[in-house]
Amino acid sequence: MIRLSPFRLSTQRYRGFIIWLLAASLLGPSLEVSAVSVEVWYGPEDRPLEQLVRMYDRAKRYIFVAVYGLTSPLTVKALVEAKRRGVDVRVVTDRERLEDVKQRTALATLREAGIPIKINRHDSLMHLKQAVIDDEINTNGSMNQTTSGNRYNDERLDIIRDHAIAVKAREKFLSLWKDHERFQEWKK
Repeated sequence: MIRLSPFRLSTQRYRGFIIWLLAASLLGPSLEVSAVSVEVWYGPEDRPLEQLVRMYDRAKRYIFVAVYGLTSPLTVKALVEAKRRGVDVRVVTDRERLEDVKQRTALATLREAGIPIKINRHDSLMHLKQAVIDDEINTNGSMNQTTSGNRYNDERLDIIRDHAIAVKAREKFLSLWKDHERFQEWKK
């Protein structure tokens, strides 16, 4: 029996409370409880790409990156090292951005390390700037993974630590990855 002292409930409220308690106990195990943690880094003062690279260095299972610009040597080095550690690393980027020599060079380095890369078949429509790591971290914001994005530009990088949100971001990335009509494998 439940004692509700020091206050008293009316019979109607008591019944409502019991129904709520019963529902909560029956449904409780199936309810997902999430403690979302969000960090916000601003460029150039916080050097947001350096924060992101530290997360790449701690990845254990996978790193999925969807981004328009990827030219930073910091990013390339961290992704190659992650691949060497056995992490599943994949990149989706924009075809038009390949006109930039720095982008082609960065992607060629990643490709030589065995990292698969896909590009969109439709120029200039890749606006995602997202990384998903190990079903625990999802990043987004305005920052491309470039030296300018880290050191000079006014940028924002949000780091969201939440399993449910990261899983949703992973599923979105994989839907892009599997979409053969919109995306194709990039080979230098």
